[in-house]
Formats: sequence, C-alpha cells, structure tokens
Amino acid sequence: MKTDDLIRGLASDTRRERSLESGLGLALGVGLAGGAALFVLILAPRAGMPWLLAEPRVLLKFAVTLSLAAASVWLALRLVRPGADARILAWSLLIPAGALAGGVAAELMVTPARSWMPGLIGHNAAYCLVLVTLMAAPVLAAALLGLKRGAPEHPALAGAAAGALAGSLGAALYALHCVDDSPLFVLAWYGLAIGFVTAAGALIGRRMLSW
Repeated sequence: MKTDDLIRGLASDTRRERSLESGLGLALGVGLAGGAALFVLILAPRAGMPWLLAEPRVLLKFAVTLSLAAASVWLALRLVRPGADARILAWSLLIPAGALAGGVAAELMVTPARSWMPGLIGHNAAYCLVLVTLMAAPVLAAALLGLKRGAPEHPALAGAAAGALAGSLGAALYALHCVDDSPLFVLAWYGLAIGFVTAAGALIGRRMLSW
C-alpha cells in the first residue's frame, strides 16, 4: 500500500469514529429530551431542589448515577467497534460502585440499626422501579439507534452498556423528584431499576446491533 493511501485510510477511519460519537451524542440529546418530557408530565422536582444538593446523601444519588452514565457511554462507544478491548475501560465502572459502597458503609456506621430497614424500603420503591424504567426507555431507544452504525463483536454487551447508560440517566432524572435519600434505597431500588434496563438493552441490542 502506498503511503498516501494509508494516510487517507487512517483519516477516513478517524472521521467515522467522530461521526459515531457525534451521532450517539445527538441521539442521547433526543432521548434525554424524551425522558425529561415524561418527567415534566408525570413528576415535579422535589421541594428544595437544587439547594438539597448540598446534602451528602442527595448528592450521592447524582454522583452514582451520572458517573455510571459517563462510564457506560465510554464503554458503549468502545464495544461497538470491532476488535476493541474494553476490559480496561470496564474498570471505570468501579467509580460509581465504589462511591455507592462508600455511601452505604457510611450509612451503616452513622445510623442506628433500627433505621436500616426503613431506609432500605423507603416510601416509593415501586414508583422508583416503574418511573426510572419509564424515563430510561426513550434514552435506551435513542442510544441503541445511535450505536447502530457501529460493528460490535458482542452486540449483547454493547446493548447492555447502552442499557446501563439509559438506566442511570433515567435514575438521575427520577432523583430530582425522589425523597428517599438512604444509600441503602439507592443500592436496592435504583440498582434494580438500572439492572432491569441493562438487561433489556442486552436483549434488544443482541438483535438490533448485530451485523
């Protein structure tokens, strides 16, 4: 191969990578708009927002969900490229996991044992599961469409990353309304809702992202 041909090929590959990232960014913007519209139609911001973000337990919910979203979008973009090794990037998932683990540990140390179960159950567990999933749905659809131009070797894994991204953003939207601040509640119910959307992303992505 001539040098000029190699340079043109590399430049072409770079343009495709940028287009995949920009396409996903545009798709996520549309999906988040859909999730935000559902939030406005169904819910309302919690009284005291945004000043409640000064409370550590409230801030933790957004730290966990948004760091998971950032790690998931990074992981998804790698997984839809053939031959990409995402094992190192998967370690970025330890950031939200570590933040949540630290919050749970602090909760168990500073609160009496009799408050653990009420904190875990919360007030609106069922609503959390339903509403996080509902607000994540347009984000998941948009993310999968944005990733469809890729060529993943493992479509189910790429779909799972899209699901984790959508679930975490849906959870962040719901956190604007949620009055259950215990990290135990976040671990149990936010975690379950995000896990459900992640599984849905894997199942849908297995077919939708295959090539």
